[in-house]
Amino acid sequence: MVLLLASVLLWVWGCTTPAGRTPGQVFDDGAITTTVKTKIYASSELRGLGISVKTFKREVTLTGAVENKSERKKVEKLAKSIKGVKKVHNRIKIQ
Repeated sequence: MVLLLASVLLWVWGCTTPAGRTPGQVFDDGAITTTVKTKIYASSELRGLGISVKTFKREVTLTGAVENKSERKKVEKLAKSIKGVKKVHNRIKIQ
């Protein structure tokens, strides 16, 4: 029984997604996305902005629209401040 459980755990941990990510990487990316979104919502200055956050291999991509460069920069700075973020792609447009 123990051998079977160990084999299953090794198989699951060694699996990768079609994009080449391990389950741990997928979990880490999800945690980063959740943290960025939570911090945006917690900020009274950024809460109402329509910003989308996606993370792939610890690289965060920000999309959406804001009213000025200051808001755009604040969102980018916030995303860069999150532990585990390797790079931020800021594709937020200024309306």
